[in-house]
Amino acid sequence: MMKPEVMEFRVPVGSDKTVFVWNISATASEEEISHSLWKILSQFGVLYSVRVCRNASVTEHGYYALVKFFSSRDAIRAQQICNKQRLFQESPLKVCLCTRQKEFQQHEAQKLNSVKCQDLANHYLGFNGWSKRIIALQNISGLDEQEGMAQTQGYSMKYICIVEIVLHNHGLCSRGVAVAEELLENHKDPLEFALKTGKVQKYAVQKALSDAFQKIILVVLENGKVAVQYRPVQEDFMDCLLEENLQGLIQVNDLSWKPCNQDEEEETFSELSFNEELEEDT
Repeated sequence: MMKPEVMEFRVPVGSDKTVFVWNISATASEEEISHSLWKILSQFGVLYSVRVCRNASVTEHGYYALVKFFSSRDAIRAQQICNKQRLFQESPLKVCLCTRQKEFQQHEAQKLNSVKCQDLANHYLGFNGWSKRIIALQNISGLDEQEGMAQTQGYSMKYICIVEIVLHNHGLCSRGVAVAEELLENHKDPLEFALKTGKVQKYAVQKALSDAFQKIILVVLENGKVAVQYRPVQEDFMDCLLEENLQGLIQVNDLSWKPCNQDEEEETFSELSFNEELEEDT
């Protein structure tokens, strides 16, 4: 009997979750190979990444790929079924689990960005199994004590956001908070101001959503059923406050929250308007 598998909303680490694929012919481009691998292997479970690389020049022409799953159970099943199979080319592929990834074990797993968090939640909880709601989104620009120093380099626009996610079938909710910041070269330019405002607002929402998911742990049982555990941060008191208290707290003490680093989030902004996305439930 297989043990339950614990899933966190963090970047997966470990060789048991990474599949190594080689003997890929050079008849297709890297993008085409990546698309084919993603389409085929995602049938076994949700994927975190697919990385296709060209073979070293001293070896035969072709490619190899590293495919990272969130679940070690899915990775093992994909390896067993796909090894020595002609998945998208005439010659069979070789598929095995990676064994040399000790360096990843030495570092704490990084937080998932909001896009990956939603992919993982949709897969295990269902598209209608959870929803998100923005409690507060407020401009806190100019409130930093050192804001005057930043004026020499430009105007710093800063927004704080609090997001709540609700897991309907499990009776749980979790709140996340984040601060996003954007530097304006000319804040008197109406077009630049409007574009940067929408960008920093959306980024604050995305970071807060990711933060809310960090408190949730999924326990996947052997029969496919999913149990949910809530793991709040020890010093986090935000989930205990009422919505009006949270909004008042932002107005009184805007800088009580730790800012987030925008470089850590690797997401592509869609062309949907910002207001439409804020009101859209998953």
